[in-house]
Amino acid sequence: MSDFSEELIRPTTEDEQGEPCVRSGSGMCFPWLQKHIESIASGGKQEKDFAQTTSACLNFIQEALLKHQWQRAAEYMHSYLQVLEDTDSNKRQGAPEIVWRLGSEILYYHPKSSVETFNTFADRMKNIGITNYLKISLQHALYLLHHGLLEDANRILTQAETWRYGEKSSSQEVLVNLIQAYKGLLQYYSWYKKKMELSKLDKDDYAYNTASQNMLNHSWKTSINLCTLIQIPGVWDPFVKSYIEMLEFYGDQDGAREVLNNYAYDEKFPSNPNAHVYLYNFLKREKAPREKLISVLKILYQIVPSHKLMLEFHRLLRKSDKEEHHKLGLEVLFGILDFAGCTKNITAWKYLAKYLKQTLMGSHLAWVQEEWNSRKSWWPSFHFSYFWAKSNWKDDKTLACEKALVAGLLLGKGSQY
Repeated sequence: MSDFSEELIRPTTEDEQGEPCVRSGSGMCFPWLQKHIESIASGGKQEKDFAQTTSACLNFIQEALLKHQWQRAAEYMHSYLQVLEDTDSNKRQGAPEIVWRLGSEILYYHPKSSVETFNTFADRMKNIGITNYLKISLQHALYLLHHGLLEDANRILTQAETWRYGEKSSSQEVLVNLIQAYKGLLQYYSWYKKKMELSKLDKDDYAYNTASQNMLNHSWKTSINLCTLIQIPGVWDPFVKSYIEMLEFYGDQDGAREVLNNYAYDEKFPSNPNAHVYLYNFLKREKAPREKLISVLKILYQIVPSHKLMLEFHRLLRKSDKEEHHKLGLEVLFGILDFAGCTKNITAWKYLAKYLKQTLMGSHLAWVQEEWNSRKSWWPSFHFSYFWAKSNWKDDKTLACEKALVAGLLLGKGSQY
């Protein structure tokens, strides 16, 4: 690791040649770094304390990263590498991960960096930070995926998949499962491309049978890699979506339903709105009963009242035969419009205007009062001020009219909106 990156070496300027400087093993000269080091030398002496200089370097690197000064961060990084030789065993043990995280961040954004430079750095760090091998391999593969190098990423993941160091710990096991799952995503991508190719072939064609068999082989490998991970409590959205698509393609509806139910309702898993969205969309494709769809979206409503599916939830509630659902339908509309990001949602305002009239005509004034009592102190200024009336009329007259209708129903005809 004597060279951080040959791409980042710059020649010394004439102004710097006469100044004392810190030199790296490759001859890089940093006169401005020398000044910083001198400023922290104890007792004004030139003898540098190792811990102080590495700590100072780390602070300078962090500051450069915050300011997106990638060249300057790279130069500081070159000097910071001495931390790998720290005499303090605890600091030396944690140094490789710090160097990797800082170095990979710099190389990811540095304008002169390249895939080859990143590969070299990653390979060296895997050998130095042996206990971080799996983490580095995973991030290395993701970097390659970002650059569209799928085969190279798959090679890195395959190497990491079989790597072991010492006794297998629980953290290592999770990382191995994650690596296998990302490998499964790559296999899913290959499977998906074959699926698209298959859709263009005639089912009576010999090529169709061959392509179908290749897809089956890919799906078997992929399902093994994905299935293990999604059983571990966590948020695994892309892996779950890929796995469900494959299960549905091969007609395993029961398997897909079980996976989605566990992902949404298992208490060991963290609360995740997307889990309920995936389950709802699956049940919708299955043409599940309205009651079942309502029960799924009701939980989503409790987690994210402003979710885009809430308007669909309102429509389902409106069509229900239960009065409690009709009452909830009004609550859902008010809930959507409580959020600043939904203030110009014309569909929500149209629904509210129409539903308020229906509710009042249906002798359910108490429902409206219940929702309005908690909002009458802030909704008028939030939605119905003169400023918003003027702005809405200028930008979208239809929206302005719908809001005026709602304001009239809630505030009375004398409202300023």
